[in-house]
Amino acid sequence: MVVHLEIGGQHYYYGNLKALCDHWDKDALGVGYAYLRNYGINEQKPFRNAKCVIRRSIIITSERKNDR
Repeated sequence: MVVHLEIGGQHYYYGNLKALCDHWDKDALGVGYAYLRNYGINEQKPFRNAKCVIRRSIIITSERKNDR
């Protein structure tokens, strides 16, 4: 999973909502961690307000090859 924050025309990516909220405070985002956790952000339901957009999606990676 990846959490995508769009704020002030910039884009930031986090491994989870807690990491995002540890980096940005409630005043900057216009929303707190508890509300976001309960909101249920997913690919079809991003969080939007006047300050930011927060999306959650699946990150796609290639399979690891065992080089040993």
